[in-house]
Amino acid sequence: MASPLNTPPGLHRIVVVGGGAGGLELATKLGNSLGRRGRASVTLIERNRAHVWKPKLHEIAAGSMDIDAHDVDYLAQAHWHHFKYRVGDMVGLDRAQREVLVAASYDAEDRLVTPQRRIGYETLVISVGSQSNDFGTPGVAEHALKLESSEGARRFHRRLVNAAIRANAQAEALRPHQLQVAIIGAGATGVELSAELHRTMRQLASYGLERIDPDRHVGVHLIEASPRVLPALPERMSQSTQRLLEQLGVKVYTSSKVSAVLAEGVRFSDGREIGAELVVWAAGIKAADFLKELDGLQSNRINQLVVKPTLQTTRDDNVFAIGDCAECAWPEKNGFVPPRAQAAHQQASHMVGQIKRRLAGQPLISYRYRDFGSLVSLGEFSTVGNMMGGALSEKFGGSLMIEGAFARMMYLSLYKMHELALHGAPKVALNTLARLITRRTESHVKLH
Repeated sequence: MASPLNTPPGLHRIVVVGGGAGGLELATKLGNSLGRRGRASVTLIERNRAHVWKPKLHEIAAGSMDIDAHDVDYLAQAHWHHFKYRVGDMVGLDRAQREVLVAASYDAEDRLVTPQRRIGYETLVISVGSQSNDFGTPGVAEHALKLESSEGARRFHRRLVNAAIRANAQAEALRPHQLQVAIIGAGATGVELSAELHRTMRQLASYGLERIDPDRHVGVHLIEASPRVLPALPERMSQSTQRLLEQLGVKVYTSSKVSAVLAEGVRFSDGREIGAELVVWAAGIKAADFLKELDGLQSNRINQLVVKPTLQTTRDDNVFAIGDCAECAWPEKNGFVPPRAQAAHQQASHMVGQIKRRLAGQPLISYRYRDFGSLVSLGEFSTVGNMMGGALSEKFGGSLMIEGAFARMMYLSLYKMHELALHGAPKVALNTLARLITRRTESHVKLH
């Protein structure tokens, strides 16, 4: 393994692992405030070359968003915001030497790009997010697609377009499983993908695929083991969402546990089967497997690192964890901070202050999660959500149900807040204008 990367003597080394919503925001803010002034060396370790906001993956999968207009190049972001980007997967940790172990990286032809190496730190922040949990269900690895990355979303979209072109070109009648999509897991990702597919499949068929009748030939099946969709959100929001999905023609199966994913469909635990050409697994979450045995750090049953209120890991004050990969207590609810983008954003902002206090030798302060509610987009059809924490919502009993245009505006503003954290107002304004102009000259669904 290569020797540790060198940093100027005496400069505090901050390493952020994971370039998702929380990690990239944190590296950018630290680079702007500490790296720019030479007060610290900030390094981001990430295996991908470009960042896409994870709540947008369902739009990439459905083809309603052009990823090339929205992704953020890590190398360019690091250059513009005064931090270093190092490509690779974190595979281990040497706490005694304060070094992160990074695996070698290879290109598509399996040629070595970067060797194995060690990257030293004084402060380490782990922000590697989460992935879906298949609970060992047979057939998931072989036959199901997962929307955990931009590449996974692109893979689904390519197969979706190919399925439509194949169905339009074949001489024989469609087989029962053709143009059927089964989505396992009715959380936010599953619900949003279901609604987005309703629109994009109709637009796709309108581009010369005259033999496909979306109302007769296309089917979207949303499957949930719990008694209702969006089981982690308020029941009123769940009921409203299911009603809207059914109006779109989405077939919703609740209290339905999947026992196996088949080559051409899904089997339930009661023996029923659904034919499907495409199966998406979006049920359950867990953190990366390498976290469960990370040089003695405490983790829970889904591999999340257990952290103190200061976001420091319980067994090493030099190692912090934020976002979906951290189990952070939520005392007000006698539970834990939920795996949401707003939590990662809040924790990234909190960590900027924590690191500045460490550099100044000041005591750290506890993080407090503020729940502003949840929003779920049903494409251009509708948006539903609930507001929490504000004076208006408190007047209505602590949670105010919202729907329609106002909810849609709030949903879009969440992405703009993320962009503002990464780029600042001038660049976001120019990018937004450019996208609006481009959208008027191109198809509204990606066709390849």
